[in-house]
Amino acid sequence: MAWKQALTDFRVHLRLERGLSERTVAAYLRDLTKLRNFAEGHTPPLLPEALQLEDLQAFVTDQAKRGLKPTSQARLTSAVRGFYKQLRMERRLDQDPTELLESPRTGSHLPDFLHLEEIDAMIAAIDLSRPLAHRDQAILETLYSCGLRVSELCGLRISRLHLGEGFIRVVGKGDKERLVPIGPQAIGRIEVWRSHERLHLPVQPDAEDILFLNARGAALSRVWVFKLVKDLAAKAGIRKSISPHTFRHSFATHLVEGGADLRAVQEMLGHASITTTEIYTHLDREYLRSNIMRFHPRAKAGRG
Repeated sequence: MAWKQALTDFRVHLRLERGLSERTVAAYLRDLTKLRNFAEGHTPPLLPEALQLEDLQAFVTDQAKRGLKPTSQARLTSAVRGFYKQLRMERRLDQDPTELLESPRTGSHLPDFLHLEEIDAMIAAIDLSRPLAHRDQAILETLYSCGLRVSELCGLRISRLHLGEGFIRVVGKGDKERLVPIGPQAIGRIEVWRSHERLHLPVQPDAEDILFLNARGAALSRVWVFKLVKDLAAKAGIRKSISPHTFRHSFATHLVEGGADLRAVQEMLGHASITTTEIYTHLDREYLRSNIMRFHPRAKAGRG
């Protein structure tokens, strides 16, 4: 659906169905015009239904970095959520991409990422005496090993696994398929999950090719994976704001820190534009700066 029509329809909804004042409606539409400009700045331009959680999170974070007051940030996030909720109610979308959209925290410029020790601590926090524990281990390893979006993880198909060759085929935004390498630890976890747990589930007919299932044999929801990650972070004593997307940030950050080519990282993440991937060069610079300040003799002397 074209942006102009979508925004016109949303304006009618706000005025007639929600009864908001003209002033409030105008403020909402100013915020959504910024979103439209953000979407149309991509190559190719993105329609409302093409934007996913990752894009919307990048948009609200970018707007926060421009110095918006907390009240304006809250209104902008509310406008985006309301816009997509209405599109979903009108059945123009299969899923609402703002279900897991987080309001940016004041002063937060870069996405949180996990250190390897923190990822290991979350995996170790999984109680192996509980049902489907091997599945949960495989989920965390796959998120980190492959840098997947949560929707890509939930839709991962067995027929697209090429574990012997060390890669998987992932269907991302716009139904674009990409090849992503997968590490030996993730491969091992997946094989244990399939042979020890998945094999014994009553698999639903429409989920026979889906890799990760719930106890009823159906595909996992994005919200369920979000809750799993939150719970395991809490059990591991991690105080950061963690979501499945944090593993994607960690995957990219660790690659850039290790010297990976930015174009290769873009390809593995499935970013349409290198601009989206370039945030990880900023993370890398911050990583280098913090290490210099911590370890360089002159930097330490300056703090003394």
